[in-house]
Amino acid sequence: MKTTYAPFDAADYLDNDVVIAEYLTAAAEDPNPEVFLAALGDVAKAKGMAKIAKEAGLGRESLYKTFGAGAHPRYETVSAVLRALGVKLTIVIEPRRAARRKAPRTRAVARPSKKRAVAARD
Repeated sequence: MKTTYAPFDAADYLDNDVVIAEYLTAAAEDPNPEVFLAALGDVAKAKGMAKIAKEAGLGRESLYKTFGAGAHPRYETVSAVLRALGVKLTIVIEPRRAARRKAPRTRAVARPSKKRAVAARD
């Protein structure tokens, strides 16, 4: 007897906003941009492609193509889908870079020397 498995579909597990936010955050941290786009497609599928397409001002077929393998969607499209999903991107400094940063230097205020102050009084 051979065991068969159903294909894994992440959309089946994206059932609340906290899980969706964590999923998209993890995908955005991957250096391969296709990972984030695929995750965004999974979330759109979980929420309902037709509903997200309508709220984003896109056609349903266009939305499927946007998240297809090898697609390179425009920023405006990704931004519209994020808004339709009710999520937003946040930019933070990477922890490894923040640790290397030094506190900003403060500039010394120029003060007149004693000689100049005496000469100015005379």
